[in-house]
Amino acid sequence: MADVSLRNVKKQFGALSVIKGVDLEVKDGEFCVFVGPSGCGKSTLLRMIAGLEDITSGALAIGGKDMTSVGPSERGVAMVFQSYALYPHMTVAENIGFGLKMTGHPKELIAERTGKAAKMLQLEALLQRKPGQLSGGQRQRVAIGRAIVRNPEVFLFDEPLSNLDAALRVQMRTELSKLHQDLKATMIYVTHDQVEAMTMADKIVVLSAGKIEQVGSPLELYHRPNNLFVAGFIGSPKMNFLKVNVTAGEGGSVRIALPGADLPLPTHGAAVPAGELTLGLRPEHIDASGKGDVTITATVKLAEYLGSETLFFVTLADGSELAVKADGLATQKPGETLTLGINAKACHLFDGQGLAIINGDLTR
Repeated sequence: MADVSLRNVKKQFGALSVIKGVDLEVKDGEFCVFVGPSGCGKSTLLRMIAGLEDITSGALAIGGKDMTSVGPSERGVAMVFQSYALYPHMTVAENIGFGLKMTGHPKELIAERTGKAAKMLQLEALLQRKPGQLSGGQRQRVAIGRAIVRNPEVFLFDEPLSNLDAALRVQMRTELSKLHQDLKATMIYVTHDQVEAMTMADKIVVLSAGKIEQVGSPLELYHRPNNLFVAGFIGSPKMNFLKVNVTAGEGGSVRIALPGADLPLPTHGAAVPAGELTLGLRPEHIDASGKGDVTITATVKLAEYLGSETLFFVTLADGSELAVKADGLATQKPGETLTLGINAKACHLFDGQGLAIINGDLTR
């Protein structure tokens, strides 16, 4: 078993509290992604699991064994960093097997494990090259290979793709996902890129200011965010937020006052207070052809024509701004008018503290 358990884990640097009491369970074989803005504590939390940072208080267990005070080399984990940290004077084969050499493993075992890792990572033809002769993606695969040969119980990745260009990042995401399927190992991955989190994770942990905001599958966080922070962080482009006035309705619904329209919104049994609340609308759930429960008029401020889709940034009658994701065939120009359709089923509603009252669900 290679499950990871954290119980009220805290980290302080002097008087500064960086991790403020984290409780988390990562199951055996799970691909768990820590995501959040810069400075939220995700890399610090990963380094605490690795043993590279001491735990101020709380408990850490790996595979059911208490690892809170155990040294990094005895935790059964392997870490891949943002920087490749390869030895420039060594070949690819020597870099991959160096850790095993330093721990006294026999040459035959080192060669066997190095060969298996190289085959898995498509590095067989590069084993005699030096790091200076490799591309960025190849160097990162060597760093991953160095972790694989140790046969760790848990793989830890600290923003391993951030130094790569956009196209190579997409390729490496696919390769890492395939590697996880092949190894069936527990992996914990840190990134600030929510697209990486959505495409790779079994479980996402959203962090903010040293605390967990929400834990769930990618689609759970996308469709049912707990609060404004998660709703705004998960999704690209991010969710639109509008300050709206809410009045009581009839038959289990409330009325949302939009610029130029009133939208009846089913409460699904939730207690919705009257007054000013925050309405959340994802750009992809606003219909640029005007189909919906109600329509509102907007003026195009900026248009991005991406081929497969068009992103419109529009202004409503009251000056509010929205991002709208439309079909790639949409050709409206800045200054032109768009009629937008709003579907009540796609609307999210948040209270004055930013907590979700209603989550949009298009399956209803």
